[in-house]
Amino acid sequence: MTDNTQVQELSEPIWQDILGYLRVHYARLVRGWFELLRPGPLASGELQVLAANTAQKRYLDEHCLQAFVGAAQAATGHLVTVCFKALAEDPPGNELPVGLSGESLPLIEEYSFDNFVVGPCNRLAHAACVAVSESPGRAYNPLFIHGSVGLGKTHLLQAICHAVLARQKQARVFYLSCETFINDFMEAVELGTLHTFRYRYRHADILMLDDIQFLADRERSQEEFFHTFNTLYQSQKQIVLAADSPPEQIPSLQDRLVSRFSWGLVARIDQPCYETRIAILRKKARIRQVEIPDAIVEFIASTITTNTRELEGAIAKVVGLSQAYRQPVTLQIAEEALGSGRDRRVRRLTIQQILEQVSRDFGVRASDIQGKRRTKSVALPRQVCMYLARELTSHSLEEIGGYFGGRDHSTVMHACKTIKALCQEDPHLRQMLEQVTGNLQRGSP
Repeated sequence: MTDNTQVQELSEPIWQDILGYLRVHYARLVRGWFELLRPGPLASGELQVLAANTAQKRYLDEHCLQAFVGAAQAATGHLVTVCFKALAEDPPGNELPVGLSGESLPLIEEYSFDNFVVGPCNRLAHAACVAVSESPGRAYNPLFIHGSVGLGKTHLLQAICHAVLARQKQARVFYLSCETFINDFMEAVELGTLHTFRYRYRHADILMLDDIQFLADRERSQEEFFHTFNTLYQSQKQIVLAADSPPEQIPSLQDRLVSRFSWGLVARIDQPCYETRIAILRKKARIRQVEIPDAIVEFIASTITTNTRELEGAIAKVVGLSQAYRQPVTLQIAEEALGSGRDRRVRRLTIQQILEQVSRDFGVRASDIQGKRRTKSVALPRQVCMYLARELTSHSLEEIGGYFGGRDHSTVMHACKTIKALCQEDPHLRQMLEQVTGNLQRGSP
C-alpha cells in the first residue's frame, strides 16, 4: 500500500507569525522558552512542534494545545491541528526544565542586559537586576519584580542568569516558573521523594521563580516555599521573584510570605512610554536583522501602546506580510498587518482631539483645562490630558506642556506619574481612562 501523505516544511515567517499570534492572543500562556521551540513537519493536516524536553512538552500538552491550534490556523489559513514532541528526555532525577549550567537552562540568548531597553518605566527594576547579577545574595535579597504581562520581567530574570553563569559557570542557578515548582512539589509528595526535592531547591545558589502569584490558594505549596525561602535567605543565597502584582495584592498569600517577599526590594515595571517603544522596536529590528524605516517604527509605536511582547509581535506581522508580498516594508503594509491583527484601525490622534474628548467625558470646559485654574475638578482632567497625550501621540514633553497653558516638561512628567499611581488605587478613574481612550480610538463624539 502506497503512503500518499504529503509532508511539508513550515517556513520561518509563518512560524514567527504563529509565535506572534500567541504573544498577542495568549500572552498569559507564553513562556520565555517558547523561542526555543521549533516547527516540525506538517503532514496530513497536523503540525508537529518540537520542544527541548519532556517538561516543556508536558506544559504544552496540558495548557497550550488549543492556543497553538488557533495560532497555526490563523497563520497558515488552513484547518490544521498541532501535536508536541520532546527532542530529549529529562535527565534522571531532574524532571524540571532547569539545570546547573547555562547549557541546560531554558534560556534565550537574546534575553541579556545588552538587549534590554531601559526607560523610565523599568529603570529601577533593571538597575536592581544588574546589581543582583554582580553581587548575588548581597545587593537586594529577595528581589521582587512585578508588572503586567509582556513588560520584560522574564527578560530581566534570564539576563541575571546569563550574567551570573558567564562569571561562574558552575553556579547552581535555578530558573523556573512557579507552576513548575508546585507541580514538582506535588509529584515529590506522591512519590515520597520530598528529601530529593528539598535538597535540589535548598542548595541552589540562585532561585528564580516567575509568576509567583500562582502560589495563591496553594496552602501546602506556600508552606513548602516558606521553608525553602528561609533556608536560602539564611544561607545568603539569592532569591528573585516575579509576578503580575506586588506581594500585598496577591490573593490568599500568607502574611508571612508577603512580609518576606518585601524584605529586599520590590520594583515595578510599567508600560513603556512612546520613546521607549521606539527604542524597543529599533532594538528588536536589529536583532532580527531587518531594516524598518523610521516612519514605520513611529507608526507601530503609536499603534501598539501596551507592552514589549505586542511590539515584538507587531514587527513579526509587518515583516512577515512584507515577505509574503515580496515587497519592502511600507506604511500601507504596516497598516494592513496591524489592522488585521487588532481587528480595528487605530486612529492617529492629535492633542486637540484628546483635549476635546476629555473635556466631554469629564464635563469640564476645554478652556479651563488649558487655563491656569488649579482646582481639583480641573487639575485632574488636565493631568489626564497630559498623560494621554504622552501615551497616544509622539509629541515631546515640552510640546505637551506648552499646549496646556505653557507648562514645562516637569509638570507633564509629574502629571503622568500621578495618573499612573491613581489608576493603581482608584478603579473608577481607571475605568474613566479606559472609556476616554476607547472613545478616542473609535472617534466617538
